[in-house]
Amino acid sequence: MEHRDQFVNIQEALNRLGGNMDLYKRLLDKFSETNQVTPLEEALNSGDLDQAIQLAHSIKGVASNLSLNKLADAAMKIELCLKEGEDYSDAFVALKEAYRQTSYYLADVQ
Repeated sequence: MEHRDQFVNIQEALNRLGGNMDLYKRLLDKFSETNQVTPLEEALNSGDLDQAIQLAHSIKGVASNLSLNKLADAAMKIELCLKEGEDYSDAFVALKEAYRQTSYYLADVQ
């Protein structure tokens, strides 16, 4: 069974933010307000791979900064598939699942 810290590592994020839990919660709120996956899916469906790479990179960066580790890993994998011209379908399914699970665990933090 997976543990919350695999999806949302609060302590790691707080270390990065100087222990400021209020700031972390504000950043998580902002992250939660925007659906990060739908624009990526739209870019993939329309064949705009440059946009898809940019969006995957953005998701990876935000997730990494907030210590949303499974999501960051999944975004890195799809970004790499897109850059290397590989089939990204499994990576996108994994990204959607990581996003769903991360969102579930974020409810505990906020």
